[in-house]
Amino acid sequence: MTDEAGQYKFLSRSFAEHGYTRQSRGQYVDHENPEIHTNTIEGAFSIFKRGMKGVYQHCGKKHLHRYVAEFEFRYNNREANGVNDAERSGEALRGIVGKRLTYGGMLRLDESAPRRTVPVQLELPLIGG
Repeated sequence: MTDEAGQYKFLSRSFAEHGYTRQSRGQYVDHENPEIHTNTIEGAFSIFKRGMKGVYQHCGKKHLHRYVAEFEFRYNNREANGVNDAERSGEALRGIVGKRLTYGGMLRLDESAPRRTVPVQLELPLIGG
Protein backbone atom coordinates (compact mmCIF):
# COMPACT_ATOMS: atom_id res chain seq x y z
CA MET A 1 0.00 0.00 0.00
CA THR A 2 1.25 3.42 -0.94
CA ASP A 3 0.05 6.88 -1.71
CA GLU A 4 -0.46 7.95 -5.32
CA ALA A 5 3.13 9.16 -5.86
CA GLY A 6 4.44 8.51 -9.37
CA GLN A 7 7.40 6.36 -8.33
CA TYR A 8 4.95 3.65 -7.23
CA LYS A 9 3.12 3.53 -10.58
CA PHE A 10 4.70 0.27 -11.77
CA LEU A 11 4.61 -1.69 -8.49
CA SER A 12 1.83 -3.89 -9.84
CA ARG A 13 4.43 -5.49 -12.13
CA SER A 14 6.30 -6.88 -9.11
CA PHE A 15 3.44 -7.57 -6.69
CA ALA A 16 0.11 -9.36 -6.93
CA GLU A 17 -1.73 -6.25 -5.69
CA HIS A 18 -1.05 -2.57 -5.22
CA GLY A 19 -3.52 -0.58 -3.17
CA TYR A 20 -3.07 3.16 -2.80
CA THR A 21 -4.64 6.23 -1.25
CA ARG A 22 -4.97 9.71 -2.72
CA GLN A 23 -3.32 11.78 0.00
CA SER A 24 -3.17 14.83 -2.26
CA ARG A 25 -7.00 14.84 -2.07
CA GLY A 26 -7.06 14.32 1.68
CA GLN A 27 -7.78 10.58 1.44
CA TYR A 28 -5.65 8.68 3.94
CA VAL A 29 -7.77 5.52 4.07
CA ASP A 30 -9.54 3.92 1.09
CA HIS A 31 -13.29 4.29 1.64
CA GLU A 32 -14.11 1.01 -0.11
CA ASN A 33 -11.35 -1.03 1.56
CA PRO A 34 -10.21 0.36 4.94
CA GLU A 35 -7.25 -2.05 4.96
CA ILE A 36 -5.66 0.20 2.31
CA HIS A 37 -3.83 2.98 4.15
CA THR A 38 -0.27 4.18 4.60
CA ASN A 39 -0.21 4.46 8.40
CA THR A 40 1.79 1.27 8.92
CA ILE A 41 4.63 2.13 6.55
CA GLU A 42 4.75 5.73 7.76
CA GLY A 43 5.07 4.47 11.33
CA ALA A 44 7.81 2.01 10.39
CA PHE A 45 9.80 4.66 8.52
CA SER A 46 9.37 7.07 11.41
CA ILE A 47 10.94 4.53 13.79
CA PHE A 48 13.73 3.84 11.28
CA LYS A 49 14.54 7.53 10.81
CA ARG A 50 14.55 8.20 14.57
CA GLY A 51 16.86 5.24 15.12
CA MET A 52 19.24 6.24 12.36
CA LYS A 53 19.48 9.84 13.57
CA GLY A 54 19.46 9.05 17.27
CA VAL A 55 21.52 5.86 17.52
CA TYR A 56 23.75 5.48 14.49
CA GLN A 57 23.96 9.07 13.12
CA HIS A 58 25.57 7.87 9.89
CA CYS A 59 25.18 4.95 7.52
CA GLY A 60 27.06 4.40 4.29
CA LYS A 61 25.14 3.20 1.24
CA LYS A 62 27.19 -0.02 1.30
CA HIS A 63 25.69 -1.10 4.64
CA LEU A 64 22.20 0.46 4.42
CA HIS A 65 20.53 -2.90 3.79
CA ARG A 66 21.93 -4.20 7.10
CA TYR A 67 20.48 -1.29 9.06
CA VAL A 68 17.13 -1.69 7.31
CA ALA A 69 17.14 -5.44 8.12
CA GLU A 70 17.82 -4.69 11.79
CA PHE A 71 14.92 -2.26 12.04
CA GLU A 72 12.67 -4.63 10.09
CA PHE A 73 13.44 -7.32 12.67
CA ARG A 74 12.76 -4.93 15.54
CA TYR A 75 9.49 -3.74 14.02
CA ASN A 76 8.19 -7.24 13.27
CA ASN A 77 9.21 -8.58 16.69
CA ARG A 78 7.93 -5.80 18.96
CA GLU A 79 5.69 -5.90 22.03
CA ALA A 80 2.73 -4.57 20.00
CA ASN A 81 2.87 -7.78 17.93
CA GLY A 82 2.85 -9.90 21.08
CA VAL A 83 6.59 -10.66 21.11
CA ASN A 84 8.21 -10.25 24.52
CA ASP A 85 11.92 -9.72 25.24
CA ALA A 86 12.67 -13.44 25.77
CA GLU A 87 10.97 -14.46 22.52
CA ARG A 88 12.69 -11.65 20.60
CA SER A 89 16.10 -12.69 21.98
CA GLY A 90 15.47 -16.33 21.11
CA GLU A 91 14.43 -15.37 17.58
CA ALA A 92 17.60 -13.29 17.14
CA LEU A 93 19.78 -16.17 18.35
CA ARG A 94 18.02 -18.67 16.07
CA GLY A 95 18.87 -16.35 13.18
CA ILE A 96 22.61 -16.79 13.70
CA VAL A 97 22.74 -20.57 14.05
CA GLY A 98 25.01 -22.10 11.44
CA LYS A 99 26.43 -18.78 10.27
CA ARG A 100 30.01 -17.61 10.56
CA LEU A 101 30.99 -14.01 11.07
CA THR A 102 34.29 -13.02 9.50
CA TYR A 103 35.77 -9.56 9.59
CA GLY A 104 36.96 -9.93 6.00
CA GLY A 105 33.52 -11.06 4.93
CA MET A 106 31.95 -8.00 6.52
CA LEU A 107 34.32 -5.69 4.70
CA ARG A 108 34.32 -7.78 1.51
CA LEU A 109 38.09 -7.99 1.45
CA ASP A 110 40.11 -9.75 -1.22
CA GLU A 111 39.44 -13.51 -1.17
CA SER A 112 43.19 -14.20 -0.94
CA ALA A 113 43.41 -12.38 2.41
CA PRO A 114 43.74 -14.69 5.43
CA ARG A 115 40.47 -15.18 7.26
CA ARG A 116 39.96 -15.18 10.99
CA THR A 117 36.71 -16.80 11.97
CA VAL A 118 34.81 -17.46 15.13
CA PRO A 119 32.58 -20.53 14.82
CA VAL A 120 29.23 -20.12 16.53
CA GLN A 121 27.58 -23.12 18.15
CA LEU A 122 24.39 -22.64 20.12
CA GLU A 123 22.13 -24.92 22.05
CA LEU A 124 18.85 -23.04 22.27
CA PRO A 125 16.13 -24.03 24.70
CA LEU A 126 12.61 -24.00 23.36
CA ILE A 127 10.91 -20.85 24.61
CA GLY A 128 7.34 -21.11 25.74
CA GLY A 129 6.93 -24.81 25.19
